[in-house]
Formats: sequence, structure tokens, C-alpha cells
Amino acid sequence: MNTKIMQTLEFDKIKKALIAYTASELGRVEVEELMPATDLTKVQQWQEETEDGAKLLRLKGGMPIPKLQNIKPHLKRLEIGAMLNGIEIAQIGKVLRTTTEVTRFFDDLSEIGVELFRLYELVAKLVTLPTLNQMIREAIDEDGHVMDDASQALKGIRTGMKRSESNIREKLDSLIRGKNAQYLSDALVTMRNDRYVIPVKAEYRNHFGGVVHDQSSTGQTLFIEPQSVVDLNNKLRQLQIEERQEIDRILAELSNEIAPYGAEILNNMFLLGKLDFIGAKAAYGKNIKATRPLVNEENDVRFIQARHPLIDEKQAVANDILIGGDYQALVITGPNTGGKTITLKTLGLLQLMGQSGLQLPVAEGSQMGIFTEVFADIGDEQSIEQSLSTFSSHMTNIVSILNKIDDKSLILFDELGAGTDPQEGAALAIAILDQVGAVGSYVMATTHYPELKAYGYNRPGTINASMEFDVETLSPTYRLLIGVPGRSNAFEISKRLGLDTAVIDSARSLIDGESQNLNEMIADLENRRKMTEMEYHEVRQYVEEAETLYQDLTTALEQFFGEREDLVKKAREKANQIVSEAEEEASKIVSDLRKMQLTGQFEGGIKEHELIDAKSKLANLHHEETLTKNKVLKKAKAKQQFKKGDEVIVASYGQRGTLMEKVEGNNWLVQLGILKMKIKESDMTLAQPEKEPTRKMVATVRSSNDSHVSTQLDLRGERYESALSEMDQYLDAALLAGYPQVTIVHGKGTGALRQGVTEALKNHRSVKKFETAPQNQGGNGATIVYFS
Repeated sequence: MNTKIMQTLEFDKIKKALIAYTASELGRVEVEELMPATDLTKVQQWQEETEDGAKLLRLKGGMPIPKLQNIKPHLKRLEIGAMLNGIEIAQIGKVLRTTTEVTRFFDDLSEIGVELFRLYELVAKLVTLPTLNQMIREAIDEDGHVMDDASQALKGIRTGMKRSESNIREKLDSLIRGKNAQYLSDALVTMRNDRYVIPVKAEYRNHFGGVVHDQSSTGQTLFIEPQSVVDLNNKLRQLQIEERQEIDRILAELSNEIAPYGAEILNNMFLLGKLDFIGAKAAYGKNIKATRPLVNEENDVRFIQARHPLIDEKQAVANDILIGGDYQALVITGPNTGGKTITLKTLGLLQLMGQSGLQLPVAEGSQMGIFTEVFADIGDEQSIEQSLSTFSSHMTNIVSILNKIDDKSLILFDELGAGTDPQEGAALAIAILDQVGAVGSYVMATTHYPELKAYGYNRPGTINASMEFDVETLSPTYRLLIGVPGRSNAFEISKRLGLDTAVIDSARSLIDGESQNLNEMIADLENRRKMTEMEYHEVRQYVEEAETLYQDLTTALEQFFGEREDLVKKAREKANQIVSEAEEEASKIVSDLRKMQLTGQFEGGIKEHELIDAKSKLANLHHEETLTKNKVLKKAKAKQQFKKGDEVIVASYGQRGTLMEKVEGNNWLVQLGILKMKIKESDMTLAQPEKEPTRKMVATVRSSNDSHVSTQLDLRGERYESALSEMDQYLDAALLAGYPQVTIVHGKGTGALRQGVTEALKNHRSVKKFETAPQNQGGNGATIVYFS
């Protein structure tokens, strides 16, 4: 398919709208690479996939495809022996988890009998890797951080780090309390260069000894690591190095575990992207109220109540667009601004969408064709640089099209032959249409030339059409009338606008009789069409009433059979109750008879087999109660069918685990964290897929009084020096509190304080950036500060 048609018919806008419905980067790539297919089998397959997606959207709200990253570069790095970082491994783990959830999702659909065309076959190609998935889940969280339980060594190191931090804090807290507070700018503990420090007034820099790591922007405060905590900080630093080494070892080990499964994981990624793409096509189709078109191999195109997908549904006028079958050419005549060009674009764009596997904004029962090429000459492409007039630009494009067409091409001509002498233009238009007809291509053309009205009437395989015009309101209705050529409404419009009747009659006498007869013929055809349309709507109303009555009768019949079945069931239950009571009474009588026989009360004797036969006959009076299949119990039982790799909740421990293998009886070996335990099936239930986790906040060490730190500092009314000193202390407190950003309110005034704040923020090492607050938060009277 040529790329120019994609721009002419704005197919790229369809793709842009489609991208908004994708959930993953992989799905977006599929949309960006989307192009119409010309193979019948492929188009039908794509349409079936979209229909499956639409069905799942109706039944389940869509497929469980979360936001997934493209992990192909990560797997490529593994091939050359590189080590992945935590984020990369987490992204691979997310693909594995999604693979498991999607597989389980479709297994559940299969168990409840949901029929699909293609997606079961597609999902069957997914490869679940439960062991690898579990390893990643136990070591790496969703944000890519290595968890404490990833190894015993890491857990021990981090425990030691917490203990060291606690010791340092206790030591520094003892220094900043009591009489030492007079030497400090503020009684708080902060960090510089990953080491704990305290803010000391510059004149007392030697009081605590130790190392100076930083100073405030004013130079009045020094951030000193006291000598008494240097060794403790060194120990903490050593533990941090050990932590980094252990993390690297864990990441290397996980990378080595992932590497052998690179091909399977990559295949899963592409399949999940394909599923996301199919879900996006279904969601977009729902948004434009689209339906699945039938595919006609003979290119008999019938778009019923078709709308242009890029025009608001409330404004678009739906039309029946028909081409193919008995008519390979459709010639549309009528005035400007009547909707001829939009009709051309609607036909071409819907055909491109259908051949791309998208559902179309048409009524049920519509059908599309399969064209090897779609060409269009729409719009004015005149060029000053190339010395091309409007006519020349059109003719250059038409020549190029005629050199490429075949009997499987669809051609759209807008204002064919326009831009030159009307007589010559009409002749050229007829000759071009004859050439297209000789090749066998399908063509829809718009024109103003009255000569083409006779052409559409006389040529076999060609039909006229027009855009309806309401003479009463002097406005187009944008409705396409197939079989009725357009006619000039100049006389009627002029009369309604007040032109003298004598002038109009004079004008009528000047046009030739053939044109006059043609206009009268067209007017008669329009009247006949309107009468036929009224009769159609009347018959349609009767049909709809009959359909409603049929549905009511069907519903009533179903209710009747349902109630009858309930009554029969109750009657059987009552009969069974009566028979059971009679059987119990009869058993008692037979028992008494047998006792009498044994005691010799009946000399003739009663045969034992006669007693048994009598009892059997009584028992045969009992009716079996037939119950319909209980779908709820069936579904509940089906949900408890366990298989290897399932995630379950163990009730006795309240823990989530993964099934490893089935052992003797109804017992399973279950992975619970780092433990493997044998659990009975009765103690387990299948776990629901985990929802998209919320992003975890990075833990930050805070001082004992950081909960009193506000996210906003108001300096209005403060003296210049004290304001800057107060801001400096506030920034340290905010840093320790772990705030990502704060607001400094300095007011507008003369601007001196604002300038001072700006200069201090520029020189502050922990400030990443700052900007003027929005108007609703103080405008240039406040500054928002972001920390690095």
C-alpha cells in the first residue's frame, strides 16, 4: 500500500488515536508499525483478533496487561555477558508475572466456556517460568530495589547498618543537647557526603573537633563531623561498601539465572505487546461505536450507515456507501460544501482501517473489500516552485495513478477534470473514467460537470449519486443519494431569495431543452425516492414492532417452561415425600410379618423372596429428582483445580506461596518465601492476581523533631540577614525530613529579600533546582525549591 494515501486520508490520525488506548510501550510499537494488509487470510485473522478483544472488553473489561517496558535491550546485554541492574531485572520480572496472570486469565475463560477465534492459540505460545519468577519476586521489588531477604548476608549487613546509624544518632543527639546547644546554629542532625554531621556556628568550629564537610551559603554555619563519631561513621561507611558488593553479587547471580531463558522471555514480551495492541483496537472500536465488517473477496463494498471516524459522532451524518457488485464506478454530482469530498474520504479511510484489522463505525451487516492499492486525487496540490497550476497538479497525480492501477485497485477522484475549460474538462473526465473501467479498477469520482450525469446513466457498471440539498432551508443535508444524479438548484434558490419571476423565466428559456429535461428527470427521481423512503420507514416500523412482539413471546415462553419445570420439581418432591412415608410404613409392616412368620403365626409360611419382591416394588415408586447443573458450584469447584506454578494462599499460615509439585495424596510442595513446605489442598485457595503496586517511598533517616518541620517557610517581615540564616536552617531540617520539595515565601516588596533568597539557593549544594511559584500559590512572591 502506497504511503501517500495514508497522509491523504489521514490514517496517521487513526493510529495516533489508537496509541492512546495502549497500556505498554510494546503495544505502542505495534500501533506505530500498523499498515493495511492486502492478503485476505491475514485481514480476516486480524479482524477475528479484534473481535476477540471486543468480546473480552464486554465480558471482563479487557485483558490484564499492565504498563510494560521494552526489555529487548536488557536481554541483548545478557547475551554479551553483562550484569543487569535492579530496575532492569524488575522489568523482566514484571513481564514474567504478567505472563503468569494472562495465562491464568485465559485458563479461567476456557473453563467457563468463553469461545474465542484466535486469542487462545496466541496465549498458548506464552511460556511461564514459575521458578525464575519466584526468584526475582523474592529478591527484587517492583521499583528495582534489592530486598533485605535476598540473602542472609545482605540482611545481616543491613541490620548492622541500622544499628550503626542508631549508635551515631544517639551519640550526636547527646552532643546537641544541653550546654552544647549554644555552639550550634540549630539543634539537629543532618547529612553531608553520606556522613552524619551537626551544624556548628563558624566561630566554634574547633569546639567539637572532627572534619568539616560543608558550610552554609552565608558561611555562618559549618557542617562538622565530630571527632567522637568519626570511627562510627567509618564503620557505617564500610558496611555500605559491603552492602554494595553483596547487591552486585545478587544481581550477577540473578542475571546468570535469567540468561538461559532470554529467547522465551523475549517471545513473551512480543506476545504481550500483541495482546495489548489487540486490546487497544477493541477499546478504540468501542469508543467510536464500531462493528466488525464482513470481508467480501469480490470487493463488493457495502458500508451501511457509515460515519467518518475523525468527525464527532454527534455532528457526522451517516450514509450508505456502496460500490462494487453491479457497479464498479460511482459518480457523485452536486454543489460545493455538500459533503462529496468527505464521502470520498470516508470510503477510502474505512477501507484502510478494515484492512488493518480495525472495526468500523458502520451498521451491522456491512462488508468491506480487499484492495491491493488505494489511490486518491483529493485537494489542490498546486506548486509555485514547480510551476504547476491547479489543473496541472491534478493531472500529474492522475497520470501517476493511471500508470499503477489494476483490477484490485480503489481510486478516489475529487472534482475530476476541474481547473480547465468545462467542455474539455468534462471530456477528459469521461475519457479517464473509461480508462479506469477498461482496467477494471473500482472508482468513486465527484464532479460538477452535467455531462457526467448522462455518463453515469448510460455506461454499464456505472451509477450516479448526489448529495441531497434542501431547497426550503437553502442548505445541504450531507446525505448521499445513490441512483439520483445531482441537479442545479440555482432557479429555486434565486426564487426563494426574491429574484423576479420574469428574470427566472427568461433564464429558463436560455438553457437548452436537453438540460431542462435532465433537470426535470432528476427532480422526478428525487420525488420518487422520497416516496419510497417514506414507505420504507413505515414498513420498517412494522418490522420493529413485530420483532419486539417476537422477543416478548420468546421471553414469556422461556418463563413458562421455567415455571413448569419448577412446578414439576415441587410435585416430584411432594410425591417422593409421600412415597417415602408409605415405604417406611410398608417396611414396618413387612418387618412385622417376618417376625410373625418366625414365631410360627402363619402355618402356610411366607416366602422370603416374596417379601423382598414386595419391598422392591414399593421402592420403585420413588421418583428420581433431576437437578439442572449448578453453574455456581461447578465454577467454584473448577477454581480449586490446582496446577504447578499457581500462586496460592495458605490459610493456616496466612501466607502467599507458589505450587512447586504435587506429592502423595492431596498434598503439594509449596514455596513460602525461602521455605518449602508440604501443604494439604484443603488448606489452600488460589490467589487472585496482584494489583499494580504503588511506588514505594525511599526510606529517609529523620531527626526526632522532624515531624514539626513544615513544607513552607514564611520569611515576610524578617530582616535580611536573619531571614537568610533562618532559611539555611530550614533547608537542612527539610532535607533531614526527607521532603522532595519545599516552598519559600519571601513576598514581593522591593525584591531585595527575593534576590537574596535566589543567590543563597544557587550556592546551596543540596538544591537541585528552584522556580517561581504558580499564580495560585503566590506567584513571584514565593519560590518552590527541589532537592537533589
